[in-house]
Amino acid sequence: MIQKTRAVVLHQLKYSETSVIVTLYTEAFGRQSYIINGIRSPKSKQKTGILQPLFLLEIEAYHKAGREIQRLKEIRISHIYTTLPFDIFKSTISIFLSEVLCKVIRNEEPDPPVFSFIYNSLTELDTLKSGTANFHLWFLLQLLGYLGVKPENNYSLTKRWLDLKNGHFTVTKPLHPTSPNPDDSKIISQLLSIEKPGQLYTLALSRQHRLRILEIIIEYYSTHFDNIGKINSISVLNEVFYQE
Repeated sequence: MIQKTRAVVLHQLKYSETSVIVTLYTEAFGRQSYIINGIRSPKSKQKTGILQPLFLLEIEAYHKAGREIQRLKEIRISHIYTTLPFDIFKSTISIFLSEVLCKVIRNEEPDPPVFSFIYNSLTELDTLKSGTANFHLWFLLQLLGYLGVKPENNYSLTKRWLDLKNGHFTVTKPLHPTSPNPDDSKIISQLLSIEKPGQLYTLALSRQHRLRILEIIIEYYSTHFDNIGKINSISVLNEVFYQE
């Protein structure tokens, strides 16, 4: 049976001379892989540009439970980005976040709150005029809430140390060897308190602080999710955002 759903592009892989296998996070079926035959052919009406990282799609698929790779009937853009593909900072963020999402979202079951957060956050990134450099930090911290391991934002004048393992702020320095210092912990708390991307311009961070906060967030993910491994696109992100 053919079924329609919205989807977010996570990854694509060349398959044969003219086809690709694309990994999508779908609203109706969770994470799924689909084969798209002939899309790399010169005669194809559709091009692989539609499958760029974190593009927002609407698909019609022949979906069968338990099948490792599903088949697509139709694929189209569901939301047309106006800035994300053309802005070097936003497009680099999308490449980085798509790799992280590919590593942490493994569930082949629908999770509407997670999908809505990702989908809506990306549309807001597209229209964001200031605070873009902080978006990936905010997104990764907020995503933790939907994945069930978001740090409790109990930061105070006395609880100034973020415990990466237990997910809250403490009075004394945690035993974790890479625990952030009080200044970095405070920035994490500030990011946790921001509800919408449109408020990110209020947080002024230096390049050095932003790099350090990203390292802390990645360490938090590595502590709470198995087999994340190396994030290859982080080097590109750092080159774009943090070069002198």
